[in-house]
Amino acid sequence: MIAYLQGKLAFKDPTYVIIDVGGVGYEVKISLQTYSKIKDEESIRLLTYLHIKEDAHTLYGFKEENEKRLFLLLISINGVGPNTGLMILSSLSATEIEEAILGGDVNTIKQVKGIGLKTAQRVILELKDKIGKSGSAESTTPLGFLKSSNKIREEALKALITLGFPKSAAEKNIDSVLKKTKGEISLEDLIKASLKTS
Repeated sequence: MIAYLQGKLAFKDPTYVIIDVGGVGYEVKISLQTYSKIKDEESIRLLTYLHIKEDAHTLYGFKEENEKRLFLLLISINGVGPNTGLMILSSLSATEIEEAILGGDVNTIKQVKGIGLKTAQRVILELKDKIGKSGSAESTTPLGFLKSSNKIREEALKALITLGFPKSAAEKNIDSVLKKTKGEISLEDLIKASLKTS
C-alpha cells in the first residue's frame, strides 16, 4: 500500500496531478478540494489510496488527512466506487458532506452526479455514527485563481468530461453557471457549480 507520495509537481489538472518521485511520474487522481489546496507548489506531498482492479492500478491523492478519511468511509459503502467517492468530494466540501450525513440531508448528497436516492440514503445510514465519532471537518473555503472566462471555460469543460459528463451536457452546465455569475469566478467554483447544475 502506498501511503503517500512526495516529490516534484510535474503536472496539475483539476482532476489529476503527475508527481515526479525520483524520476518516476505517478499519475494521481484528485478532487477539487485537493486541487484548490495545491496551488502551484513545486514540491508536493499527497496522502494516497491505491485502488487495484484486474485491468488498472489507480492512485487517488488527498492533501489533507480528513479528506482521505472521508473518501475511505464513502468507498466502504456498497454502490460507491472510488470515482464516485471523488465526485462527491469534488461536488461538496468535507464540511458539507459531514453536515449532510449528520443532518440526514438526502437531497444534498443526491445532487451529486451518479448518486441516486438509495445510494444517498445508504451513505447517511451507514456513515452517521462513524462521522459523529470522529469529529467534524475544518471549514475551508477553496480559493482558486481567477482567470479569464475563455480559458477557465475550457479547463472546466475538460474537467467535467474527465469526470464522465457528455460534452454537450458539460457545455450547457458551464454556460448556465457563467450566465448567472457576475464578474470573475475561480475554476474550482465553476466546476463545483456546474456539477450541481442539472
